[in-house]
Amino acid sequence: MPLGLYISVPFCRTKCTYCNFASDVFSKAVFQAYVDRLCRDLEQAPATAQAMGGHFERNVDTIYLGGGTPTVLDISQLQQIFTAISHNFQVVADAEITVECAPGTLTPAVIDALQGFGVNRISVGAQSFFDKEVASVGRLHKQDTILQDISRLRAAGIGDINIDLIAGLPHQTVQSWEFSLEQTIATKVPHVSVYMLEVDEDSRLGRELIAGGTKYHAHFVPDEDLTADLYLTGCEQLEKAGVQQYEISNFARSGHESRHNLKYWTRQPYLGFGVDAHSMLNIGRGSSNSAGSPHRVLAVRFSTPDSLQGYLGGTQTSRTSVDEHAALEETFFLGLRLTRGVDRKRVSDEFGEQAVAGIRTVIAEMVEVGLMEQRGNMVRLTARGRLLSNEVFERFISAPVA
Repeated sequence: MPLGLYISVPFCRTKCTYCNFASDVFSKAVFQAYVDRLCRDLEQAPATAQAMGGHFERNVDTIYLGGGTPTVLDISQLQQIFTAISHNFQVVADAEITVECAPGTLTPAVIDALQGFGVNRISVGAQSFFDKEVASVGRLHKQDTILQDISRLRAAGIGDINIDLIAGLPHQTVQSWEFSLEQTIATKVPHVSVYMLEVDEDSRLGRELIAGGTKYHAHFVPDEDLTADLYLTGCEQLEKAGVQQYEISNFARSGHESRHNLKYWTRQPYLGFGVDAHSMLNIGRGSSNSAGSPHRVLAVRFSTPDSLQGYLGGTQTSRTSVDEHAALEETFFLGLRLTRGVDRKRVSDEFGEQAVAGIRTVIAEMVEVGLMEQRGNMVRLTARGRLLSNEVFERFISAPVA
């Protein structure tokens, strides 16, 4: 099975107050050292896979440059990355190649370069079309910037475009959110991602909200109920416009679903490179059970350090074996993110009836409380279940081992 490649570029022009990713503003002096390290890791991918006990595959059918903002790199540095990929992997002819960007970083020269590297999909981090909301979280663009970037991309022949939106930004109202939705739909982009603002201690805005403070416009953040209502409005409006929800946060016109992200949710193999990059490979031949587990090991997950210093300093990669029980849990809490849900018969065929006995009890409980529904062999989250998805997923993780 072909791999997906994820390349992390943790550099930004500004650090958004809501951001809880391993990205930040760094001096350009460190960019080249980082790109050089990335390229060495790409060259060493077969050895890394072997050391982790995973099966290495040279064929690649999806590539995703995320971050951070990959388009803050110099064109020569982007070229170095894509050259290293082509030298060390066999990229199939119809591969999906995505690059994330912040509005305003797509100069004509950058777009021409990306097209030359084979990039055929761009994810634009708009977050909002309402300038006041964008400015309140530290972003530098305006509504016109987003529209100009989309126009340039289409003129260059790149029409497979995603727009990111966030429900729950400071100063956001029902009216401003509807404006962002209207503007997004009017662009006719084939893919839209809608995220609800995360409130946790891993972002400046999240910490301020938890503390009840007013920095970073925290006192203008909508409450949880309004944020949930905004998300549901987004689901309804996008569906009406023909942009169908296929995952909790993702919507697409037919045939434009993110092939790379689908690898994550359907447990297909992928390799990640760079800061805080995660990988999942099927197990290599000859691997045995993990220590103390009665279940056969099926896959291995590993990740790189979540800081630039740790990554460049060579901190050891973390590794976790995925045995049959863990794989069964993943099949449900990842697969249930998809609107189509999970095929119970297919799961039983793969893992055996006895293995899914405890899972059936969890499904029945979730159906009874209205968080899941069953249609034939398929089980999936309800609209309410998508809002409370983390609670549902926790039940599958704690399901009894057969």
